[in-house]
Amino acid sequence: MFQMTPAYIIVLIAMVASWIIQRRLKSKFEQYSQVGLQNGLSGKQIAELMLADNGITDVRVISTEGRLTDHYNPADKTVNLSEAVYSERSAAAAAVAAHECGHAVQHATAYSMLKFRSAMVPALGSVSRFMPWILLAGILMMQTTKVPLGIGIVLFSLTTLFSFVTLPVEFDASKRALAWIDKRGIVTPQEHAMAKDALWWAAMTYVVAALSSLATLLYYVSLFLGGRRNN
Repeated sequence: MFQMTPAYIIVLIAMVASWIIQRRLKSKFEQYSQVGLQNGLSGKQIAELMLADNGITDVRVISTEGRLTDHYNPADKTVNLSEAVYSERSAAAAAVAAHECGHAVQHATAYSMLKFRSAMVPALGSVSRFMPWILLAGILMMQTTKVPLGIGIVLFSLTTLFSFVTLPVEFDASKRALAWIDKRGIVTPQEHAMAKDALWWAAMTYVVAALSSLATLLYYVSLFLGGRRNN
């Protein structure tokens, strides 16, 4: 008979929290996207200005399809802004553009946590291809051997570690962004409050993702230990 273990309940709570945070984030960005910046700068212009102020001349600011698809790519040194952020002149666009440039500044200054996170990416690329199948095999074979599930847990722990390493990287990028837009006079006090709020909700998506990953890891561990006790 199926039992709701504490780890399983935590996974469900994390899934619900993630859904709520994502909806709240979209709502906040839609709200703040309606507020035009007093200085009239677009996300692209803000990004280019922040890069220039930090002496970064080898990073391009480009537009990418989708919404909330903004990211910095250290491989080709590009700040990728979603179509809305790239062209909009709003508090939300200012926050996102400056945040992604915050990652570019991290890269240029060899920020330790970003270096650590980037070093994990190649290994995780390989792990992600095989891990789901190993975990599935581990669950199906629990009654005969724990080896596949144990290997799957070790591999999944790497993805969980990656999720937590991402947190200081994201929080630091937002801190750099808010400090710069305030110092540069990009936003008014009211616009600064909106930009800070938008970035806080964006950061919460990473927090929930990390906690969800940890909850899932604990779930697999509970299966491993539970099956072990039953043998």
